[in-house]
Amino acid sequence: MTSQESTLMEVSESETKRSPFLEALGERVRTLRSRQGMTRRAVAVAADVSERHLANLEYGTGNVSVLVLLQVSHALQCSLAELLGDVTTSSPEWLLIRELLSTRSEADLRRARVQLGEMFGEGGNAQERKNRIALIGLRGAGKTALGQRLADDMGFPFIELSREIEQFAGCQISEIHNLYGANAYRRYERRALEEAIQIYPEVVIATPGGLVSDSANFNVLLSHCTTVWLQADAADHMGRVAAQGDMRPMAASREAMEDLKRILEGRSAFYSKADLTINTSGRSEDQAFDALRTSVRQHLALPA
Repeated sequence: MTSQESTLMEVSESETKRSPFLEALGERVRTLRSRQGMTRRAVAVAADVSERHLANLEYGTGNVSVLVLLQVSHALQCSLAELLGDVTTSSPEWLLIRELLSTRSEADLRRARVQLGEMFGEGGNAQERKNRIALIGLRGAGKTALGQRLADDMGFPFIELSREIEQFAGCQISEIHNLYGANAYRRYERRALEEAIQIYPEVVIATPGGLVSDSANFNVLLSHCTTVWLQADAADHMGRVAAQGDMRPMAASREAMEDLKRILEGRSAFYSKADLTINTSGRSEDQAFDALRTSVRQHLALPA
């Protein structure tokens, strides 16, 4: 019997011991892990816990210690409060704001976020935001190829943010993570994004797929750019990445497609905040570009 089969058997045998709280906690851990694009093994290594222990936590079984929860929260780059699902209980004002917003629609919440950004001086100029086009989505969505074509069509500069991050760091993105960690990577990402916004009033930006995982950086992007989600199903993402000869971030996973589906599921709610969505599945590059070009020009009230 393999270690994975043993883990699954232990999980199955202890299903009757689940409590609603532990089940909800496990679901939050899985969601946060997917959002970060990390395999279970990667989180276990980063948290210095066994993969079996993490599996039990994700399936809502066992009696996890507070110390292990703290280690897992550090590995997932979130607070312990967020892991426990109670981030808005830190002050009376948080509680009052949560109560005020709890029954609002997504459209109302979006308007509130934009107005708060303007109130605190973090919202971008509407006209400048309009002419900065940022493409978001998982790796393999076509952000680089379609972004370059869109920039050429509109006469805008094209920026691939990942390359800018590497220039700031002086090394490849994989080395940033290996040498300095995820927090350092997010700092470089923020610096590259802010510089692109400051320098270019008109630009097309291809963003890293995981940018939406950092709420601060994603807020900057939403506030200063017209965002377009290049959407595709998991099979198309996997096929395109494999065609490029790069299985990142799935290189160490034996269940690559399931991992990719989990990442896509975990990030889709964030990608859907984009101003525009273009589904590239089942389309050639030319067809996807035509759809992107038409949608962007209509949104910006430009002639076809």
